Amino acid sequence: MSRRHRAEKREILPDPRFGDLVLSKFVNNVMLDGKKAVAERIVYGALENLDAKKATNDLEVDADLKAKNEGLSIFHLALGKIKPKVEVKSRRVGGATYQVPVEVASGRSLALAMRWLITAARKRSERTMCDRLAAEILDAANDRGSAVKKRDDTHKMAEANKAFAHYRW
Repeated sequence: MSRRHRAEKREILPDPRFGDLVLSKFVNNVMLDGKKAVAERIVYGALENLDAKKATNDLEVDADLKAKNEGLSIFHLALGKIKPKVEVKSRRVGGATYQVPVEVASGRSLALAMRWLITAARKRSERTMCDRLAAEILDAANDRGSAVKKRDDTHKMAEANKAFAHYRW
């Protein structure tokens, strides 16, 4: 690994349908083997499924995004609820390894939320990936589901190891 400088961030273009940068990153995370068209079909299909469901009316979503697409606003609401605020990192001190709680940077929290959402959707039992993703997004927006559980477990682990917070670097 080079120690000279950090690798520069790549610019990614917003997605073609909604012009949303976060959705574009999400499509790239869903993509397997470079098949972006398949990933876009999955994500857009999931957003259309969310739009079609009538049970989403009780959620408090952003009005600007709701004007574009209700599925997109539910997606952003779900990601916001999945994002972790603290996590633990291993820190080796004098022969012992401690799990030190640290705050998560905003970019990393978004990346973790996307990864957890996709992993939870892939483990579900619905018939198509569109249905799985839509169901997991809806569950996350309603504060349930595997992705939200993963966030809660991460927060619990950080809380349990709060005694080692003074080892933070």
